[in-house]
Formats: sequence, C-alpha cells, structure tokens
Amino acid sequence: MTVSEPSIRATRWPAVRPWLGVAARLGLAAVWLVAGASKVDDLAASGRAVHAYQLLPYDVATVVGAALPFVELALGVLLLLGLATRLAAGVSAALLVVFIAGITSAWSRGLAIDCGCFGSGGQLAEGQAPSYLPEILRDLGFLALAGFLLIWPRTPVSVDGWLTGDVPVEGEDE
Repeated sequence: MTVSEPSIRATRWPAVRPWLGVAARLGLAAVWLVAGASKVDDLAASGRAVHAYQLLPYDVATVVGAALPFVELALGVLLLLGLATRLAAGVSAALLVVFIAGITSAWSRGLAIDCGCFGSGGQLAEGQAPSYLPEILRDLGFLALAGFLLIWPRTPVSVDGWLTGDVPVEGEDE
C-alpha cells in the first residue's frame, strides 16, 4: 500500500471555506440591509404589501409589515458584524422559506402582486405581469447563503470570533 498526498481539492477547502463564509455573511447582510432600508421609511406601504398576499387578516398584515423592516435591518447588522451568526442565519433561513412560500402561494392563486421584497410592493397595475419565478430563484439563492452559514457560521473578521477567541484555522473543521 502506498501513501499518497491529499488531493489539492482536499487541502484547499479548509483554507477557502472561511472566506466563502465571509462572502456569504456579507452578501446576506447586504440583502437584509437593503431590503429593510427600502421599507423602513413607509411602514404603511410595507403592511399593504404583506396584505396583498391575502394570507393574513389586514390588522395582522399591517403589524407584520411594520415589524418586518426592523427584523431585516437587525439581521443585516448581526450578519455584517458576524455576531450571533448561526442564529441570524437560522432566522434568515426561516424568513426566506416563508417568503418563498408566500410568493409561491400568490403565484398559484393567480394574484398579480409585486413581492414587496425591496420596496413597497402590493397590487400590480392592470396588464402588468408579476415576476414570480425570478423572485423565487433569487430567494432560493439567498436561502443557500443562509444554509452555508448555518453549517459553517465561524468566519474570519467577525465579532463571534473575536469574543470567543475562536477563529477558524486552516485545516481545522468545525
């Protein structure tokens, strides 16, 4: 039996994975910060966008719509800082699953709405076609980022690492 050196692929993954985590963390942070910032100035419009899905009573939809931008901003800040990364990734994943389910539901019921993901949303003008498939695919991509961070939350340049002194080391697996 001969002993061979580990493959290049096997030796690169431990070195690359933490930096992919940084990219996933910062990318998802940017999504949440842009989404929350685009809605925080008009909470009533955010409530109307949630109500347009016709899944919640109006009063509940307006409360959810008013709270959502602040949840998105909080997730964005946590991910930007790398603080409670696994928790923020888990909440992100749950929210994205809800968003995907809501868009799929609107599509299957023939509603013509703008998702309201990065703005006011709500009913589309007569003759304007919704773009549900690209929205679902986009959110699935964001869900993949959250999933990556759920599995590998430890990343360089993060408060989590600084607080615990537990920064990923090349060749170390979690």
